[in-house]
Amino acid sequence: MLEIGERPWGKYYVLADEPNYKLKRIEVNPGQKLSYQYHHKRQEQWTIVEGNATIVLDDKEISLGYGESIFIPLGAKHRIMNLTDQPVVFIEVQTGTYFGEEDIVRLEDEYDRE
Repeated sequence: MLEIGERPWGKYYVLADEPNYKLKRIEVNPGQKLSYQYHHKRQEQWTIVEGNATIVLDDKEISLGYGESIFIPLGAKHRIMNLTDQPVVFIEVQTGTYFGEEDIVRLEDEYDRE
């Protein structure tokens, strides 16, 4: 593991951090959600590997289960929510020109982060 991060909604593991991509395993605890956000410098591909997730992509809700994926285009508003009582785990592949936390623009956040 290159990095393990604890967040109010769960945990993430950085599996690879290369110049042209970043790979994470992300766990979302039951009843939790990530901030509604977008990025200026990266796009993302999410694949659910455990549980059932609700994705919000540009204000549209999409349900995804095991083995299903969604592409998050550069600049698209997005979030993942776990509305179940079981963990949700997904693999995130980031591609673009910058993968740091400073590229997160939060529009809504249940945990009062900016």
